[in-house]
Amino acid sequence: MLTPKKQQLLLDRLKAYQKRFLSGSIPDDLDESGTRIMINHFLTDVLGYTALEEVRTEYMIKGTYADYMVQLEGKRYFLVEVKAFSINLNEGHLRQAVNYGANEGVEWAVLTNGRQVDCYRILFEKPIRHQQVFSINLSQAQGLKAATEFLQYLTRDGIIRGSLEYLWNKSLALTPASMAKILLCSDMISLVRKRVNNSFETRFTDEQIQHAVYRIITEKLDLQDFRMPRLTKKEKPVRRMQSQGSEIVSESSVITIRPD
Repeated sequence: MLTPKKQQLLLDRLKAYQKRFLSGSIPDDLDESGTRIMINHFLTDVLGYTALEEVRTEYMIKGTYADYMVQLEGKRYFLVEVKAFSINLNEGHLRQAVNYGANEGVEWAVLTNGRQVDCYRILFEKPIRHQQVFSINLSQAQGLKAATEFLQYLTRDGIIRGSLEYLWNKSLALTPASMAKILLCSDMISLVRKRVNNSFETRFTDEQIQHAVYRIITEKLDLQDFRMPRLTKKEKPVRRMQSQGSEIVSESSVITIRPD
């Protein structure tokens, strides 16, 4: 979502945050009010939002207060609920954050204690549900590069480019339910049938293959001796075509699965 240059800038900012707040200089018994000072820096210095204008503190929601509401040009994008640096995040904290978002109609909630950052999508269904999109720990410097892959979607630059919807679509795409629908669609079943028929020199119908794939999805299998196939790129032979007296070279490649 962010350009490589802006990803590097985000990584540099994360390193500065980690060095300042998470390298052992902060007391383990830091309370929630002290943790909010850390989060002020995280939202402005790391994620790039403007204090006061784009980061609203103590945001009132039906008589209670969410710690932060992040907004751009009056549109609310996500709320942030902060817990003390000295405690671990738990289900009670999550329910509080989700309730704030549900009551305010905000689809995204971030729960943090300054060390751990958990991001949730609130699903406005009956009943209200939520789904964790990512959870990262910023305490270890060696893990910060991987953290940027997720935090880029919460940055101001990312939000402007529609990063939250992209993140949600990316998250949905790899869920078991989404993958099952794709694997069981007619085009995929036909492709698998042809591969099976050629590999085993036999003939199966689409219905038989569909039932077999369904069993793979729904049944618990013993995979003790199974190894994940490795994806490799295999070049097809160069195909030459003649067009109006001139020679055109057409090259293409396909992804194949080859066991280790």
